[in-house]
Order: sequence, then C-alpha cells, then structure tokens
Amino acid sequence: MANFSFYKKLTIAVFLIISLFENLSYKSSVKLRDHMGDEKTWEVATEALRKALERSGINYKINEGDGAFYGPKIDFHIKDSIGRKWQCATIQLDFQMPERFDIHYVDNNNELQRPVMIHRAIYGSIERFFGILIENFAGAFPTWLSPEQVAVIPVSDKYVDAAKELYEKLDSEGLRVKLDSSNATVGYKIRNAQMLKIPYMIVIGEKELESKKYNVRTREGNTVEDLELDDFIKTVKEEIKNRSLKLSY
Repeated sequence: MANFSFYKKLTIAVFLIISLFENLSYKSSVKLRDHMGDEKTWEVATEALRKALERSGINYKINEGDGAFYGPKIDFHIKDSIGRKWQCATIQLDFQMPERFDIHYVDNNNELQRPVMIHRAIYGSIERFFGILIENFAGAFPTWLSPEQVAVIPVSDKYVDAAKELYEKLDSEGLRVKLDSSNATVGYKIRNAQMLKIPYMIVIGEKELESKKYNVRTREGNTVEDLELDDFIKTVKEEIKNRSLKLSY
C-alpha cells in the first residue's frame, strides 16, 4: 500500500470547504459494524482524516458507526436561516474501490503502488444546497449572486430610447440588467423591481437626461441622488468583485 502522506491532499480539501462556508460544524464519521476491508486499513484511513482535521485547526466531533461501508468520512454541516443543521459537503476516504478494481500507478521509483480514492463533494446535494441558500437570503441575494443586478426604469415612453442606451451601457460593463419599458406607472415598476429583489434601480426621466446624473434606488428602499454613472458602475463592479454580502448604497 502507498505511503500515507495523502493526508496532505485531504487537508487541502478541508481548507477548500471551510473557505467557502461559514458557520460550519464538523463530524468525523468512523467505522460501521458491517464494513469492507481489514481493521488496519480502517485505522490508517481514520488517522489520516484526524490529521487533516487537526492540521486545519478546526473543532470536530467523532461520530462512531456513521462511516461509509468502504471507509471513514468527514461530514460538514451548515446552518440554515432558522438554525437547523444540514449535512452538505463531505470528504470520504476509500481504500476499497482501488483494491476491488485492482488499480495501480507507477511511482517515482518505477514501482507499482495502489492509489487511495478521495470522494469529495463540495455542496452535497446541489438541490438541497440551493434551497438552503435561497432560504438564507430570502431571495434577496447579494449583488454578485442576483440573476438581475440593476433595473432601468423610464418614467414614460418618451424616455424609453434613453433607457435603452443606459441599459446597453450597463450591459457592456458586464452587469446583469433588466429594462422595464412597460406601460405601467413608475411606482408600479419600482415596486415590481423590489418584489423581484433586484438590488439597484435607476429611474430615468427629463432631469436625468439633461444632467446625466442619476438617482439610484435600492430594493431596501434607500435612495442616492445625483450619482455619476461611471461612479455607480465602478462601485457596483467593486461590490461584485469583492463578493460583498451587503449593498453599497
């Protein structure tokens, strides 16, 4: 069997997961009563997981008897918006499948070695993860996650062409933009954008057309007046780049 420095790769996987999530709890799940493989192999695998967790500097709990039938595992639990814990990410160590399929590789000494399989699921069930994510933000995603980031709202049909130019400018800057050129009232359009949880709304009328400065509304009801378009774009792009959880205005 190959040497067991592979725990370093386990540590990298652990760091990857904890860098993506906050409010995690950790459980190291060890041997089932009915399992594949010999006791020595399970001991080595369990020790490798323990080293990876300890090297990562995180607290964890041992969950006896909850490992997979082919090897021990680390389960990562996240809390949803009301404090319930869900198991999402997992790292599982598997010595059994490479042995069953008789898999080998040639090492630096030109000798055959048996690989170790690491099963790594970052999100677990992707559907469950998205459900937790949507529930956590109540649909009001941070700007970088929002399907539509800016709504452009002309006050009347007279300003639709100007609104289209603004839409194209924002779109060319890489922002996800919605143009509401419907015949509804401005108040209705603003309300609709807020209901859709769009982070920012720009209303364009005669004043904006002449001054080239814009009033920016947020889905939270805040309003910032007389913003230069370039300043707005720069601020929002920086917010997206930093993956901020809060709106800039």
